[in-house]
Amino acid sequence: MRAPEWLTARPVAHRGLHDISRGIVENMPGAVRAAIAGNFAIEVDIQLSADGEAMVHHDHALGRLTDATGPVVAKTAAELKAITFKDTPERMMSLGDLCAMVAGRVPLVIEVKSHFDGDRKLVKRMAEVLASYQGQAVGMSFDPDQVLALRELLPSRPRGIVAQRSYEDEYWTYLTQQQRDSMLYLRHGFQTQPHFVAFKVDHLPAPAPWIARNIFGCALLGWTVRTAEQRTRVGQYADQMIFEGFLP
Repeated sequence: MRAPEWLTARPVAHRGLHDISRGIVENMPGAVRAAIAGNFAIEVDIQLSADGEAMVHHDHALGRLTDATGPVVAKTAAELKAITFKDTPERMMSLGDLCAMVAGRVPLVIEVKSHFDGDRKLVKRMAEVLASYQGQAVGMSFDPDQVLALRELLPSRPRGIVAQRSYEDEYWTYLTQQQRDSMLYLRHGFQTQPHFVAFKVDHLPAPAPWIARNIFGCALLGWTVRTAEQRTRVGQYADQMIFEGFLP
């Protein structure tokens, strides 16, 4: 299944066009405004709140960027919006807040963060928010079940698989071996039917994304591009980059 041309027409700013040295924090309003000003598509992450809201935040836990601690999912949307951040006076947004801010000016690439527990409430809430959004937006996830949920609950929106060559590094140790194996080689693609693949740039080239791109017509994005070498690699093996730390 082929992604729309607008998805690969411009570079995608990873978590917005953030720059901590200037107080512009990832996934926050300032990073969104900067990306819009640069005419970049915007990649963001969403997490589920305790009361079922889709909140724009990458980490499952709050400690890295905020003055709070504990899991995001343990707090309500109102509580999350009240949390102060270490390097900005801005506050966490909901997906609805983000859509209102962007207002269709640039595409949104929304990564659904998952606990790999079969809970689809986050995608359900995403579908509710995007039902009234007129702008260009796609959803994606590492979790095959969430990608399947995107197919079932947002059939009119393009969807993608976020992937890498292996899942044996420390970040993935909370998953079972069976869960990690299920993510290898994009083997769930016939079920999830993605329009695009977002693949770890340092793992390109690789057979699975090559097949997805060249046999099945999926667009291929490389993440996260930070260096000249990685940018060259994306140019050789992918259709567009998800970048941070420089201006393309």
